[in-house]
Amino acid sequence: MTASVTDWCNPAIQTLQPYQPGKPTEELTRELGLTDIVKLASNENPRGPGLAVTSVLERAADSLSRYPDGSGYRLKQALAAHLDVEVEQLTLGNGSNDVLELIARVVLTPGAQAVVSEHAFVVYPLAVVSNGGVLVTVPARAWGCDLDAMAKAVNEKTRIVFIANPNNPTGTWVGRAELSDFLEQLPEQLVVVLDEAYFEYVDEPEYPDGVDLQRRFPNLVVTRTFSKIHALAALRVGYAISHPEFAELMNRVRQPFNVNALGLDCAEAALADLDFVQESKALNAAGMRQLSDGLDRLGIGFIPSAGNFLCVDLGRDAAPVYQDLLRRGVIVRPIAGYGMPRHLRVTVGLAEENQRFLAALRELL
Repeated sequence: MTASVTDWCNPAIQTLQPYQPGKPTEELTRELGLTDIVKLASNENPRGPGLAVTSVLERAADSLSRYPDGSGYRLKQALAAHLDVEVEQLTLGNGSNDVLELIARVVLTPGAQAVVSEHAFVVYPLAVVSNGGVLVTVPARAWGCDLDAMAKAVNEKTRIVFIANPNNPTGTWVGRAELSDFLEQLPEQLVVVLDEAYFEYVDEPEYPDGVDLQRRFPNLVVTRTFSKIHALAALRVGYAISHPEFAELMNRVRQPFNVNALGLDCAEAALADLDFVQESKALNAAGMRQLSDGLDRLGIGFIPSAGNFLCVDLGRDAAPVYQDLLRRGVIVRPIAGYGMPRHLRVTVGLAEENQRFLAALRELL
């Protein structure tokens, strides 16, 4: 048999499945010829960006021929003031996915282990395995992180623990005291990654602020993003807050110009637009009530969520329902790849988008 070029490639990567994003509206138009489409698949802010961001975009054309500031100086200064941290603690990324990859590259060596929860964000396994690590998956408790079991899974080979708070795709979250106790148990010779992509949406009195925890635990790395409540998903800007020495290592392996100029400028503007964030949070809370009440009336279960999405439990294989919703022009997210074949993840949209989803689901039932 003729040898293939892939015969010499990293065999661990051949076990991975590519990340599957939510179906783009353009793809559904090509497939089914539909034009009246509601997309509730990718946990985006349905409002679109605020006026502070659009004004930046209107002025952007003249600078497109220039490379961005590779250090992200202005955005880092703004983030440091906003979070009350040192500039040296910050690492910028092409979305928080990029930052997660940087962390894995810094920490992992062949055979080193990373602990994750069942139903965790799929990018964690991608980052771990592609960097030579071994994934240790701990069974979930009530669809969320079982921190006691995760602590017991840590051994002398463990180098990273990943925790998403709230978790994607389940929307579950861990409280301040529970997380603090968990961090106290762990050795200092490993890194705990606290993924707070949906941090700004949470309205729970016992929800922890990872930046506050990072001041107590030097081995904690907190990641956040401008893709969600700030509505900059297309521009891909994420960041990490960590101990300055760890941030310095991440910045050594970071690609030059990994955040584009539009992303840097728009993120800086979005960070300062506090009214937009509060309005978006209120809109999400109203949409969450609308979806929850509608699903209750339909007798359909769901996992209570602290994010901007709901995991809907159909009680049976969700794939046919997903396909039927597509034919009605409603895009949601199947999550069988997360070990949840009965569930669909639905992003909280505008009121009319949420109603469109509920009406389509009622028709199917």
